[in-house]
Amino acid sequence: MAKAYDHLFKLLLIGDSGVGKTCLIIRFAEDNFNNTYISTIGIDFKIRTVDIEGKKIKLQVWDTAGQERFKTITTAYYRGAMGIILVYDITDEKSFENIQNWMKSIKENASAGVERLLLGNKCDMEAKRKVQKEQADKLAREHGIRFFETSAKSSMNVDEAFSSLARDILLKSGGRRSVSWFCWTRYNSGVCVLVLIRTEGSNAKISHEGGFTSNSLYPHTLTSHSHHDPCALLPLGKRQQASQY
Repeated sequence: MAKAYDHLFKLLLIGDSGVGKTCLIIRFAEDNFNNTYISTIGIDFKIRTVDIEGKKIKLQVWDTAGQERFKTITTAYYRGAMGIILVYDITDEKSFENIQNWMKSIKENASAGVERLLLGNKCDMEAKRKVQKEQADKLAREHGIRFFETSAKSSMNVDEAFSSLARDILLKSGGRRSVSWFCWTRYNSGVCVLVLIRTEGSNAKISHEGGFTSNSLYPHTLTSHSHHDPCALLPLGKRQQASQY
């Protein structure tokens, strides 16, 4: 019997209570929306299979089951996650400010190099907006991740956001050729401002201001306005080399 999917990716949604994580999952997995807020208790995950780059990708999308209210999200919850979606509510400035705390939680508990995505949910409530799109776009650029504004109610950008994350994970796991293409497209999408490459046999740093495909398997960092980090797509040894400069 043929396998029903080519890849299985575990995705997590994290963020403050009430930002719409459960609604996003239900909209994505079931194309449904419940306007009545019910605090999540006990839900595990939902599944949807999507077609990405000619591959069937089974997405196992996990909710936090209300644990964020009790600060009990642990390493066990993050274990095995290949992608993490950070969600804030555009009408709740505090939920946006807390994204930095969720970033810290990822760094402390998730696997190194896990793919991340920032979502500003409830964009259908424009009249009550407290977080400007430019603020979130700036934060996403600083962390080198993609950003979408979504509405679980209207379904705006929900499929696009999940598919984008799945595509990034697929390309990241697709070998040397995909790594080169992924770096180039990510940089040219504006996620990173500068790429620094140290060529083999040299300690020179080379600035690239227009994207690249060559040399992408040499040690290099992806650099934003505020910091730079070794490219997570590199093998561990080359990441360690890149971290030395």
